[in-house]
Amino acid sequence: METPSQTNGRLTAFGNQLVQVHNWLRKELAMLHDDLGSVAEGRAERLRDLRAHCLTFCSALTRHHTGEDGGAFLVLADKFPELRPSLEELAHDHGVMTGIIERLEELVAGVGPGSSQDEILDVQRELDGLTAIMETHFRYEEKRIVEVLNSLDMPEWLETKPPFLLKTH
Repeated sequence: METPSQTNGRLTAFGNQLVQVHNWLRKELAMLHDDLGSVAEGRAERLRDLRAHCLTFCSALTRHHTGEDGGAFLVLADKFPELRPSLEELAHDHGVMTGIIERLEELVAGVGPGSSQDEILDVQRELDGLTAIMETHFRYEEKRIVEVLNSLDMPEWLETKPPFLLKTH
């Protein structure tokens, strides 16, 4: 578990922490693209990296979205009812991404030293789809809820950081 982020001795507002998590997930996804590129170039030694990184990234993204759906979005819907339509749209995106993540994990598990270019391309397509929806989703989410999250006073989130604000290295 991480402690809350600090800037100049002050706790970083929850919305700013959300952006930090999104930026970390963006970076991890870019590294996953690099891992896939290395495997596609025939560097089989990177296959283990691809599989491990895929599992780690997919798990982190799932934890983030599950934490939003089961925690942050419930709090926001209660305190800011006008956000409910946006929160429902964001939760729908989570479901779409869950399907892509499941297919991606399955495809990556099937990639091996003898994999065809078509198998690699299948992984690339799923990864590209996840990248597109994730980026659009993050931008929309940041536009709609960062300011509201920054206004929240949630002492329990300071004591135990909620799952949607966790990063792992």
